[in-house]
Amino acid sequence: MQSGRAATRRWLLEFEPERPRTIEPLMGWTSSADMRSQIVLEFDTKEEAVTYAARHEIPYQVFEPDLPKLRAKSYSDNFRFDRKVPWTH
Repeated sequence: MQSGRAATRRWLLEFEPERPRTIEPLMGWTSSADMRSQIVLEFDTKEEAVTYAARHEIPYQVFEPDLPKLRAKSYSDNFRFDRKVPWTH
């Protein structure tokens, strides 16, 4: 199965947690009283996200996305007789 890249060109604004998460003693669930941790804002461009954060006086950090390194692949290489790793079912 392959993961697609649809909707990966968006920029997100996520809030830092104000308080640490706590473990609920009876059931052991992790909980938080921080409502901002549930908010995620999406923007089309990095400039829009930075402008929004600056306008609303939200401190921000920009994390650039890691671009995947594409390797040349050929389907026929799966059946080569000199494969480095044996291919069996």
